[in-house]
Amino acid sequence: MTEIQDVSAGSEQAQGSANEGQPVPINALFENDFVTQLVLVLDTDTIDELARKVAYHVVGRRQRPRNAALVVRHNGEVVPGHLTVAQAGINPLDNVFVGWAE
Repeated sequence: MTEIQDVSAGSEQAQGSANEGQPVPINALFENDFVTQLVLVLDTDTIDELARKVAYHVVGRRQRPRNAALVVRHNGEVVPGHLTVAQAGINPLDNVFVGWAE
């Protein structure tokens, strides 16, 4: 006789809590950089947080820091910084471009 296990008990834990968010890998290019990066963000991250995560890998390494805000472009449009990754419609492996606000 086989034993049936309740697999639904761990499904909530496997999905993560609602506050944690789900990982979303994105292809990111920082303005005037020559390296495209695969950056892991959460769907609950704001666009401002996404920009900082991308800039972390470039600014102070291959580009000098500036006293300017960052801007994110997705599908050719500037994305407001207060939106979350999910609200902005950014999906896994989408291309985003991060640069300095002018």
